Amino acid sequence: MKKIAGIIVLVVVAAVFILIGVARKGGHEERRIAVIPKGTSSVFWESVRAGAEQAGGELGYEISWNGPELESDRERQIQIVEDFIALKVAGIVLAPNDSSALVPKVEEMFAKNIPCVIIDSEIDTDKYVSFAATNNYQGGVIAARRMGKILNGKGKVIVVKFMPGSGSTTNRENGFIETIEKEFSDIEIVDTKYGMATVETALQAAEDLLTKHTELDGLYACNASTSVGSAQALQSQGRSGEIKMVGFDAEETLIDKLRSGIIDSLVVQDPHKMGYIGVKTLVDKINGKEVPKSIDTGVELVTVQRLEEPKIKALLNLQ
Repeated sequence: MKKIAGIIVLVVVAAVFILIGVARKGGHEERRIAVIPKGTSSVFWESVRAGAEQAGGELGYEISWNGPELESDRERQIQIVEDFIALKVAGIVLAPNDSSALVPKVEEMFAKNIPCVIIDSEIDTDKYVSFAATNNYQGGVIAARRMGKILNGKGKVIVVKFMPGSGSTTNRENGFIETIEKEFSDIEIVDTKYGMATVETALQAAEDLLTKHTELDGLYACNASTSVGSAQALQSQGRSGEIKMVGFDAEETLIDKLRSGIIDSLVVQDPHKMGYIGVKTLVDKINGKEVPKSIDTGVELVTVQRLEEPKIKALLNLQ
């Protein structure tokens, strides 16, 4: 009798697992979207996540959020993409941390009919549904024109870059450098250096540049980590009064330094919108709708004077 009871239990357990498998194959994974950021350790990506989860909730999709801790960890991001491909999710929203290293995975998704929306940073293939991001080159142009204005068209400037292979920040750097060269002949970019993936490495890069160049008028940093590190370097060397800084992105630390005058201005993206649009565009594609190949999620120049504008307060989530 015990043997028969044991067999019945095994049959029931097996049946349950089969039903779970059928449910996952037939329904669960079809309502799951993976969102893979460049990294998970910054406020910027948490805003992207909030936007993605809002869209998922409104549209009836589960959002699976996973990414490398550091934006420099290409191998970890590739592994995460591979894992979600194996799970056969309904689609993937990806912010590639390298414009070339992620190409094979994006093209694999295309070949397997897994729709992919790229956000934040460009990739060197067209095998994706849509690209939703800041016009990063234009962001660099805006930063250059602000620098030209606050330096009255003349002076010496350094640029703290992010890291090689990052499409978004490379465009911001190029937009700034090329605009300075074209429009401000009396402004000289005397040096550049990569700040890499953390505030600590960006701080060291900025300090190296500041130590090397004793006569400077301006500093441009192209993302959150390089902006925070550069502002800290200006403070540590006591040069925040003499060197005008234009940064990129906005988090609480940067807003505080904008208010205190350490930073003159910030070029600000809309990460919440980026995450929301990324998921919504993917769902539209899944539902058979036509979607644009490129979507500009917007960019603003924020000065201390603009912090009280309703539009800017909403963008920065200020009370």
